[in-house]
Amino acid sequence: MATARDPEAVASALQAVLSRQGDGVVQGEVQGLRRLTGGATKTTWAFDWVSGGATQALILQQTPALTGPRGRVPKLTAAEDAAVMRVARAGGAPAPVVRLVLTEADGLGEGYVTEAVPGETLGKKLVRDDAFASARAVMAAQCGQILAAIHRLPLQGLGFLQTLSPADELAVYSDLLAACGVRHPALSFAQRWVREHLPTDWAPALVHADFRTGNLIVGPEGVRCVLDWEIARIGDPMQDLGVLCMRSWRFGGAGEVGGFGEREDLYAAYEAASGQPVDRARVRFWEAFSNLKWAIACARRGSATRPDGRPASVELSAVGRRLEEPLWDFMQLIQEAA
Repeated sequence: MATARDPEAVASALQAVLSRQGDGVVQGEVQGLRRLTGGATKTTWAFDWVSGGATQALILQQTPALTGPRGRVPKLTAAEDAAVMRVARAGGAPAPVVRLVLTEADGLGEGYVTEAVPGETLGKKLVRDDAFASARAVMAAQCGQILAAIHRLPLQGLGFLQTLSPADELAVYSDLLAACGVRHPALSFAQRWVREHLPTDWAPALVHADFRTGNLIVGPEGVRCVLDWEIARIGDPMQDLGVLCMRSWRFGGAGEVGGFGEREDLYAAYEAASGQPVDRARVRFWEAFSNLKWAIACARRGSATRPDGRPASVELSAVGRRLEEPLWDFMQLIQEAA
């Protein structure tokens, strides 16, 4: 069945899907459908569902179907992504509220509908605008509390999640780099350094793996929602703290945590909420390793081509040119740790 992409077709399909909720027919109307920018892989639409005299703001996310064997690449299907968000919200983490998961018969492809959360996601605004000054004062501690909630989530019902040890992570991303054919001395050096410093003492937990500025919805009071759960896995929880501290996701802000806060505020809040100590050396390892992973992602995007051999897009080529930024950050981090 063809997947609706045209706004009129999407609105019509959504109307039918939302009218079939529950056991009977729900009278309502889709209004104000609009395509949102942002998101590397998902097609995101915002709209209002008007039913019974009430208006509710909703979000539709259409996700590309996974084709072929997944191997060890940690990418969830739409249904799996939605299941993780439901478990996260039930466990006290501020994930989106999932209203429904699409089926093939819906004509919208893979995806789901969630309740909309008002707020800002743009990194540059969050770390600079005066409107978010009060949020910046508390966000590092809030992130520590949220990550503690994520890392203690029950894993029942999430048997589809892959368990990736630090060594597994290196193998997965090394394979991705090899497959795209990009060669760079700094990439080779970074892979060797990570291999020589792999942690061996870690306790598995559910890991978001992309917890960072840009994937947080923020209001003046701080973090309201955590987005983009589609690469969640079971792994070392210190990974999430390392990703949050990467320079690439500070958007020019001064704070080492997401551009908005201080490490000690993040660490103290995490320890208080989780009852577990933060392994600072392991956080630094994951910060360095995450820069290597982002460099590999840049290499893959920049080398992506169309069937005729031309670059896949100007946007992906532009991302590819950023390859050396995370590599520079990687070198800085390991020099500081030496």
